[in-house]
Parts: sequence; structure tokens; C-alpha cells
Amino acid sequence: MTTADRKPRVLSGIQPTSDSFHLGNYLGALRQWVALQDTADAFYMVVDLHAITVDHEPKVLHERSRVSAAQLMALGVDPERSALFVQSQVPEHPMLAWIMGAETGFGEASRMTQFKDKSAKQERTTVGLFTYPILQAADILLYQTDQVPVGEDQRQHLELTRDLAIRFNTAYGQTFTVPDAFIVKETATIKDLAEPAKKMSKSSASPRGCLYLLDEPNQMRKKIKSAVTDSDAEVRYDPEAKPGVSNLMNIYAALGNTTLEKLEAEYAGRGYGDFKGDLAEVVADSLGPIAARTKEYLADKAELDRVLAKGAEKARHVAARTLAKAYKKIGFFPPVAL
Repeated sequence: MTTADRKPRVLSGIQPTSDSFHLGNYLGALRQWVALQDTADAFYMVVDLHAITVDHEPKVLHERSRVSAAQLMALGVDPERSALFVQSQVPEHPMLAWIMGAETGFGEASRMTQFKDKSAKQERTTVGLFTYPILQAADILLYQTDQVPVGEDQRQHLELTRDLAIRFNTAYGQTFTVPDAFIVKETATIKDLAEPAKKMSKSSASPRGCLYLLDEPNQMRKKIKSAVTDSDAEVRYDPEAKPGVSNLMNIYAALGNTTLEKLEAEYAGRGYGDFKGDLAEVVADSLGPIAARTKEYLADKAELDRVLAKGAEKARHVAARTLAKAYKKIGFFPPVAL
């Protein structure tokens, strides 16, 4: 296969910092991960190294990493069509991150907006949180990644990655592929069900504000039916004047394979009761099977761990070659295989 014929390599990761992914994770990114398997050489990882930049319980982190992998498989990430692995199983990640850290200016790292945002929310700010974008750059460069699916909040990190790749290549010779952004199919940002001015997040102030993929179907229905709307009962898309119902319409359009215009026409004069009731069933029908499949994968942890180990082997096959090349270029002795 020639370079022109091969599929572009795509890499992405998700943190295991919650017991379940939520609807915003699914519609904003994970659904695109599944689709990309058709057109890309896909590498997907559970980024547990990044997860320890905040306080954590080791046993909980270990289990959440498994649950995260099981959910990805339940959503349609196929270990036979992509590399699915846990980041800490590939030791080349922190090894390359050290080299990239030596190439990063303190001012560059200081300008990362996510560090500013996250450190403002934590009592204890660590060096690991500060260097988080450098590890993220190493994650990407290790796999000679062509494209990285990104949203607006990750664009700055990708630009740092590109700058570091170009800087290293210029100083030491061609080593890393300079990655491009892969702009995912336009999807509306899913808002908190209780506070529709805010993005849906696991840190929601209200337990009914976040719709988790592993919620029981009746929990999903209850959250949809109790979601904040407004007092005029008109199903009309207007994010400024009607943020609550507009958010629910975005969810309905995404999961129900319909359009905002069709929803407005279908529920004209019918009020929020019918609309929420129908949406509750669409959500339960769409997401309920994901939870069921996740439980099936978790029922055989030994097999799940075997799948992840196999994915890590595939990842290391690529990562080790990249690291060895970088070591040689920078003047290190080659890593010794155990």
C-alpha cells in the first residue's frame, strides 16, 4: 500500500473521571469516533495518565478505566477495526512527554487556557496539571497522527502539538508527523438539563442536570420530563429566549434522526407534555441498549482486560518505533527492551 492509498491515522482519548460518560460526550465526540473507523486508521485510548492530575482514589480509577473501555465498545468502537487501549499500558507516553517538555517554553505552557480554567476550580494545583498539554502533545506525536478530532476547547492544545512537532523536526531532523485538526460533523453543544445556560457536565450542580449513558431507562425518562423549559409551552427553537426547550430539541434531533423544523411542525400547539414524553422514550430507546451492552462487557473482566492488552500491544508497536527514532535524534541511548 502506498502512502497515498493508506487511511489517515486518527487518535483521540477520553478521561475515566466519572462512573459513566454522559450524553454530551456521546453526541459531541464518541459517536464520531465510531464513524471514523470506516475511513481512518483509528487509535482510541482511555487517558488515565491525564486523570491523575486531580485527586483520585486508585481503585476507583482502575475500575473507571475498565468501565470507560466497556462503554466505548458498547457504543461501537471495535477492537478489531481500531486500537483500543488504556494510556498507562503504553509507557512511551510519559517518556516522550519528558522530551517534549524540554522543547516547550515556560511561557507557552503558561498560556494554556485549560490550565487556567482547571486550576481555578481546584484547591491544589499540580505540576502535572500544568504540563498536561505537553503529555497530550506526546500522545498525539507518538502515533504519527495525521488528524485529531477536536472541538474549540482543544484547538489551543493541538496548535501547541503542531508547534512542538515542527520545532523538533527543524532542530533534529524529520521525526514527527505534524497533525491536522479533524473537524467533527457539526453538532449542537448539549446543555445541562437543569441549567440550560451551562454545558452538560459530570460536575453539574443538580443530579438531574446530567444525562448519563449508564442511567437506568426510567432515570433517563425522569430527567427528560423534569428538564427545565419555560412557561409559554411552545415548542420552538430559540436558544436565546428558550434555552431549555431548544436544548431538548437538539437532543431529539440528534437521537431521533429528525430536524428542528420537523419538530416545530410536529409539536405545534401540543405543548411540552407531549414533547417531553416522546423525547423521554427516544432517549431511553437510544441509550438503554448502550448500558445493557456495557454490562455484558463488564461481566467478563478477564476478556475485557485481554482486549485492552491486545490494543496496547498494537499501540506500542507504533509508539516504540517513534520513541526510538526520537531518542536517536536527540542523542539518547536506545530504550532497552525488557
